[in-house]
Amino acid sequence: MEEKELKAENVPGSYALCFNGECGKKDTCMHYQAMLLKRGERGCGMAIYPTAWQDGECCYYREKKLVRKAWGFSQLYKNVDKYHKAEARQSVSSFFGRGNGPYYRAHHGELLLTPEQQEGIMNIIAQFGPIDDIKFDHYKTDWDFDY
Repeated sequence: MEEKELKAENVPGSYALCFNGECGKKDTCMHYQAMLLKRGERGCGMAIYPTAWQDGECCYYREKKLVRKAWGFSQLYKNVDKYHKAEARQSVSSFFGRGNGPYYRAHHGELLLTPEQQEGIMNIIAQFGPIDDIKFDHYKTDWDFDY
């Protein structure tokens, strides 16, 4: 995975910040690192409360890491029999759970798919044909801000 510096502009505006300077995992926690970058920019917003710290562990700990995100579906259905393509598209669209909007946003790169979402979509496509040579159209290394 490539080296990439975490910057304030990378942090989504709705991302919960953690202010627990006593946390033993603060140096590797995305929520705490985001707070260090955004602390002077926000007056209010989502925060991780001290009660999240239970028995020496935080239930909201999120490791600071880069992941490989994807978008674009033009090759996704190439091994699906033509009689099942509509059903496969509907199954992938249903994976997003909220109509066709998220499907088309992921197809056009407005929504980047997490590794877990990529795996879920590939599991759906595997029900309709082999996936050995199937890839998404584009990949990008990005910070993992997903919960």
